[in-house]
Amino acid sequence: MCTFAPMNPQKKRLLGLTPIELTAVVGSLGMPAFTARQISQWLYDKHVRSIDEMTNISKQNRERLSAEYEVGALAPIDCQRSKDGTIKYLFPVCCDSLATNGTERFVETVFIPDHDRATLCVSCQVGCKMNCLFCQTGKQGWQGNLTAADILNQIYALPEVNRLTNIVFMGQGEPMDNLDAVLRACEIMTADWGWQWSPKRITVSSVGVKNKLKRFLDESECHIAISMHSPLHEQRIKLMPAEKAMSLQETIALLKQYDFTHQRRCSFEYICFGGLNDSPMYGREIVKLLDGLECRVNLIRFHEIPHVDLPGSDETRMEALRDYLTHHGITTTIRASRGQDIFAACGLLSTAKQASQTKPTSPNNPT
Repeated sequence: MCTFAPMNPQKKRLLGLTPIELTAVVGSLGMPAFTARQISQWLYDKHVRSIDEMTNISKQNRERLSAEYEVGALAPIDCQRSKDGTIKYLFPVCCDSLATNGTERFVETVFIPDHDRATLCVSCQVGCKMNCLFCQTGKQGWQGNLTAADILNQIYALPEVNRLTNIVFMGQGEPMDNLDAVLRACEIMTADWGWQWSPKRITVSSVGVKNKLKRFLDESECHIAISMHSPLHEQRIKLMPAEKAMSLQETIALLKQYDFTHQRRCSFEYICFGGLNDSPMYGREIVKLLDGLECRVNLIRFHEIPHVDLPGSDETRMEALRDYLTHHGITTTIRASRGQDIFAACGLLSTAKQASQTKPTSPNNPT
């Protein structure tokens, strides 16, 4: 595990700040303007753990900076390792607004190695407002948005950070519901002054959020993945209440206004539930919906979660659905299940951790 100094609640974080913001920081402390560029390099090129490591900044200026600021990276406090190499990390988040009654909040981050690729699934919220029937995170309710620093920290403080090839915003939370922080995190990951990643290494998922999805498509070049799970309006409402606010038909109509014929990719995530959404009829409806849109579909096996009575689809039905869609011109894959022995689907570890910290309610000990 990485080791970082504990966060000091009296200090502000440097992680997540842009060069313009860093210039304002050093100016307020009476430091030369070029120091902002040095700090940015130490943060985003060298991933330092403390201000003391910024050795090309004078000791006096490091002390000035340390009096009010710190790097702001937090190491994971727990992890679960799968026999297939998948690792689920539990990260604390340090936003004061997320703490209630002294209870810490946590998010999950899943590292998925696969031969020469290594993907990190990051979270953007504590809990989620979308309350999808099949998702454990939604059962937590919404507890707050992560800052860009807390999003980036899942990468910055990851022990395997140097192995990463791809980032997917498919962890806890709805990215479009915390769009400003997600866009800022993506900017830092892709900027010349940041981590210099290609935006094509980053995929952001969404159930479809009116106005926010359009803004993301206009302001970012990262891939988009839409959570579909049913092509039928009434059924999708039951699975995903967000369908009421922005229907799948509206989402697809919006996507058709953008060009996905080159490097930027549009995909649809589709969890298969046995006998519920995996018959040939669903294949026909998906083909009709996606006609004219350059995209791909990823079929996903359902990982059971507590207290949710949804059946998983079997291999034969999933393969038949994949073959039907592919035959009709939609590139379709069945995503390999990873980390099932550690319940890698997000929400289970953080739910358990937060529940263990919750004090029981009693007349003498109100919460």
